[in-house]
Amino acid sequence: MELTALLPLMQQGAGGGSMTTTFITFALVIAIFYFLIIRPQNKKKKETQAMLSTLSKGDKVASIGGIRGIVQSVKDDSVVVKVDDETKLEFNKSAISNVLEKSS
Repeated sequence: MELTALLPLMQQGAGGGSMTTTFITFALVIAIFYFLIIRPQNKKKKETQAMLSTLSKGDKVASIGGIRGIVQSVKDDSVVVKVDDETKLEFNKSAISNVLEKSS
């Protein structure tokens, strides 16, 4: 038997294994993206939502712009922050990056 006669048989055998390997590789890439990117991002989003929902008057907060102050009032989607004795700023809740100290 010549080599050219065996070539189609060799290609068929390699093709089936190659397809399975491709699917396994694709599944591994999806799993890696899920565990390294999507899952931590969702976890951080839930933590941020929980922090914003428990925001209350008297909490010391920092904004995403670096402004620090004390919460004077909390509305549905905004927060009034007292920066010094006379200055009050109103922020969207999403602009609050973290709570530095909870009021007692």
